[in-house]
Amino acid sequence: MVTLNHLSVRAPDDGSPLLLEAAEAATPTPLFHWQQLIAETDSWEFSLGRSKNLAFSLVLLIGCYSAILIPAYLPLDTVAALSDDSHHPEDLVLLNESASLLSGPCPPRWCLNHLKSLSLSAGLQDIPVFVQPERSVPWDLSPPLGLQGSEKHLALALSSLPQPGLPPSLTEGNCRRCVVVGNGGVLHGSHLGSHIDQYDIIIRLNNAPVSGYEKDAGSHTTIRLVYPEAAPHSPNEYKNTTMVALVVFKSLDLDWLTSVITKQPLGFWSKIWFWREVVDDIPLRPENFRILHPEIIRKTGQVLQKYALKQGNMVPTLGASALVMALQLCDQVSLAGFGYNMQHPEARLHYYENIRMDAIKAQVVHDVNAEKLFLRDLVAAGAVTDLTGAL
Repeated sequence: MVTLNHLSVRAPDDGSPLLLEAAEAATPTPLFHWQQLIAETDSWEFSLGRSKNLAFSLVLLIGCYSAILIPAYLPLDTVAALSDDSHHPEDLVLLNESASLLSGPCPPRWCLNHLKSLSLSAGLQDIPVFVQPERSVPWDLSPPLGLQGSEKHLALALSSLPQPGLPPSLTEGNCRRCVVVGNGGVLHGSHLGSHIDQYDIIIRLNNAPVSGYEKDAGSHTTIRLVYPEAAPHSPNEYKNTTMVALVVFKSLDLDWLTSVITKQPLGFWSKIWFWREVVDDIPLRPENFRILHPEIIRKTGQVLQKYALKQGNMVPTLGASALVMALQLCDQVSLAGFGYNMQHPEARLHYYENIRMDAIKAQVVHDVNAEKLFLRDLVAAGAVTDLTGAL
């Protein structure tokens, strides 16, 4: 046992803490003294560790709040730009394929040559695109498969069209490339806009917007296929547009076209027969309007019938009809924004709105399953290129 002679209360010059001076320096300090010293050391280190943890927690908390709150004060377009710049690997593959397609040579008659491998190829060739006065409609079917019962309405509409046939801009050149821009949600976030604008002929459908969606959908339009109830109301959607082509579903649609061209408003009793409010004015010149030949709709429906489970006259979607029209106009045809993935009912139905994919289940007019099989065959044969890869 250690006997203490005296306590030293001298403050060392080096500032070290006061220590007990023992009579026998070589004699070990009792165990409880070491335990006390260790306890004091652990307490000091614990306090230091707790301070570090508290500081780290504060930094982490501030970082989390910044990540949440800062975007809330940024403009929406800035936030969208930050989130849209990231690409999935499959998106980059599609962009590279599109760039490769556009940078390569345009092979004349590419589509027709690749259609030869399909048994239905004969029904997809040599179809008139627009109605012309000198060519009568040679079948007795009502719209949209024919124009039976609409002869007087058609004659009046054609008389207001300075150029009812194909314009020179759609027939010039040794090889023309078409892209049909569908309205599918798969186009959202595709960043294909700059690629789409490089095509010779860009075909759009109904009121699918361009303004505000240029990054994904492009900004130019060569032909916009519409029926009255689905024609865009905003004048901005007709900028950089070469022509609007009417798809006739009823005789009154021709009267609407005549009204839009001549700037003579439709009467009240005519307007009430439309199932949705129609636009009164389209800021284009008379020479920028056409009437889609119903043979396009009829021949498309006949081809789709081979893929359908039910027999009868089939009314195709404007997307499928636009593709068949593109086959008549161009040597090389591409699709963007086509394909409904029913395996993901929560996905976007359209690129410009938040309606979900399961809304397509309510569709009773068109056979989208038959159309998907048809488009897949065209892509598999190499006659058509799918830019968005959803088929």
